[in-house]
Amino acid sequence: MTRAELFSQIQKKSSFLCVGLDTDLSKIPAHLKSEVDPIYSFCRQIIEETADYAVAYKPNIAFFEALGPQGWETLQKVLEIIPKEIFTIADAKRGDIGNTSKLYAKAFFEKMDFDSVTVAPYMGADSVTPFLEFKEKWVILLALTSNAGSMDFQLIKDENGKPLYQAVLEKSQEWGSPENLMYVVGATRGELIGEVRKLVPDNFFLVPGVGAQGGSLSDVAKYGMNSQCGLLVNSSRGILYASEERDFAQMAKREAKKLQVEMGELLGKHL
Repeated sequence: MTRAELFSQIQKKSSFLCVGLDTDLSKIPAHLKSEVDPIYSFCRQIIEETADYAVAYKPNIAFFEALGPQGWETLQKVLEIIPKEIFTIADAKRGDIGNTSKLYAKAFFEKMDFDSVTVAPYMGADSVTPFLEFKEKWVILLALTSNAGSMDFQLIKDENGKPLYQAVLEKSQEWGSPENLMYVVGATRGELIGEVRKLVPDNFFLVPGVGAQGGSLSDVAKYGMNSQCGLLVNSSRGILYASEERDFAQMAKREAKKLQVEMGELLGKHL
């Protein structure tokens, strides 16, 4: 998917919502667990009810890998029912030496046909650039994450006072462009989103941490939005597990619509 196509979807739906498919077998409604493929059934109903409000879906690969070979089959079936105009993100956080990264890229981009994959930058250029060689595919590079342990490394400063996350942003600009490179920027960082935006004014951000993790959607828009929105804001638990009962999909729809309405207002305000 191209940047223009993604922005077109954002405009069409007045939304920059990404629904994270963190499909925990222990958390899905009990009535689904007797089905042949309960995770697929759960995801199918979530997608059917939220597709009008989402511009992206982000399967968390670990939740599928944990199910063994059937988990990979389920993931493929889930991908096939996501509408083609909706951006897909393999939340896999890969990143290894060049020949290994090339095979990871082949797996997610050619074999499974994801639009993008999350990548860890720690091993440097040769671990990231193989993912950038695929036309109309995207790297979503970890930059400033919202987990508690992020401060262990990401905010460490060098001898010139530059935090590590800033060095990652600056160096990675040599590898890709706003047409194929996004960044993970956590919503719970508040004003730091604005610091990231100054360094990479044109790139899209994938922003986790809104909702269950306490991030503010209005702050994300205030500090992170650019002239083409430049944001994909993820919600996982707040949508997926809005209900544990048979109405789980309808409740997911309600939560997705609430976010979409707020996003529409923010787009009107900032664009």
